[in-house]
Parts: sequence; structure tokens; C-alpha cells
Amino acid sequence: MRIDAHQHFWNYNDKDYAWIDDSMSKIRQSFLPADLEPILKQNGFDGSVLIQVNQNEEENIEFLQYADENDFIKAVVSWVDLKSPDLKNRLHYYSTSPKLKGFRHIVQGEPDDFLLDETFTKGVAKLAPLDFTYDILIFERQLNAALKFIRKLPDNKLIIDHIAKPDIKNQSINKWSNYMNAISEHENVYVKVSGMVTEADPQNWKKEDFSIYLDNVLSSFGTKRIVYGSDWPVCLVAGEYEEQLDIVQSYFSKLSQNEQDDIFGLNAQRFYNI
Repeated sequence: MRIDAHQHFWNYNDKDYAWIDDSMSKIRQSFLPADLEPILKQNGFDGSVLIQVNQNEEENIEFLQYADENDFIKAVVSWVDLKSPDLKNRLHYYSTSPKLKGFRHIVQGEPDDFLLDETFTKGVAKLAPLDFTYDILIFERQLNAALKFIRKLPDNKLIIDHIAKPDIKNQSINKWSNYMNAISEHENVYVKVSGMVTEADPQNWKKEDFSIYLDNVLSSFGTKRIVYGSDWPVCLVAGEYEEQLDIVQSYFSKLSQNEQDDIFGLNAQRFYNI
């Protein structure tokens, strides 16, 4: 099964999606299941993983309804207040939803040391007994805190979104690669090859810009812990679905078919228990 392990939906309004600024005007509209399904089919994908956008539980209800109504949505990663004193009850409630597989917090919008908050770390630790995953959404500058955070959570299933958003536009590599190599030593951590085109120069990137980052991810994480995701529709700011997919497919075409099958679906199935 081929799976796009990172995509979003939204009913656009300027209040909840104020982060979509003028430079991202192409995605200042609604994107819903009926828009994505034909794109997945055209590109040979059987399903997707729907990832949270807003940090409220009302969105969880909406996304789980989308998943119930659309078989191609194989898993949902939602938001819950991981610092809440009521977290145990909320997780028990969500454990009854078969397609809800994990949670995410928009850490990239938080202070650089946010992941070192003890209450937050203890909240994430509570996901493990229920086999919930946790998506780590950070910028490169937060990798130091992420490494310390990861060291405290050996029993959790963790995945780094968007290869931790390195500065691809300026081809900055050393600091990012050092931290990613250290993180890869933790076998419970996966990485998503996603969201790269928007970290490059959105209008002037070329496929070669990404090779050095993909080289590092492949050599450090190996083919069993790399997961493909499109980051649709955010990717549209810098390229069409087929363009971002071609970067990754072309790069990994040198691998065996079994290894490509892992990256483009089987690893996502294993990680998200699909």
C-alpha cells in the first residue's frame, strides 16, 4: 500500500488560518477530501495520513468525520493539550477512535526550549501505553531541545516532520546534519521526507538543492525509518503535487523496489499502525 503520510485539510477563514500570509496566497482557500482523492489516485497512492492544523479539539471531531467518510484517509494525527491535568481521560476517550493514531503540537511556533518543559514531556510519555504516536514539528534551531526530549522518551513512537525544516534555501547543512545523526541513533525515532520545497527558495528551487539533505537522512535513518509525505496543500506554495513527489521519487529510485515500498508506504503503515 502506497501512503502519503502527511497532508492537511481546512475550510479556509482568515481567523483560524491567519498564518497563510500574502506569500502563501495560493493556498488561501479551502482544501477538502474531494480535492485530494483524485490527486492521490493519479499518483498511485492508496491512502493518506491526515495531520492536524489547528490546536483545538473541535478540529479533531471534523477530521475524524472526514476519516469515517473517506476510506483513503487511513490515519489521523490530532491535537490534544498534552499539559492538561485531564490528559489521561482525553487519551482514553480518543483511544476508542480506530483511525486516530497519534498527536502533534505546533512546537515550531513555540520558544526554542519548549520541548524541555517537564509537564509536556510527561504528557507525551503517556501516549506510549496506548500506542499513540507523536509527530515532532520543529525548525532546525530547535533540534538541540528535540534531542534532549527524545532521550527522555525511549518507549514512545516518535517521528520528525519535514526533516526538521533545515535551511535548504541557503544550503545550510552542518549543524542540522550533526543533530539529525545524533537523533537517528534512537531506534524509536522515524523521519518524514516531507515539506522540503517550502524550506527551499519557493520560486527558484531545483531538484539538486535537496540531494545533500536526502543523502544525510538516508545514511543516518536507513530505509526502514524514512516515511514519505507530501505536506499537501502547503507544498503548493512552492510546487505542484507531482513536482514535490518527483524530487523524492527520483532520489530514491536508486534503491531496490522493496526499499522504495518501505519509504512510500510500508514504514507509514508500521509507524501509524495502519
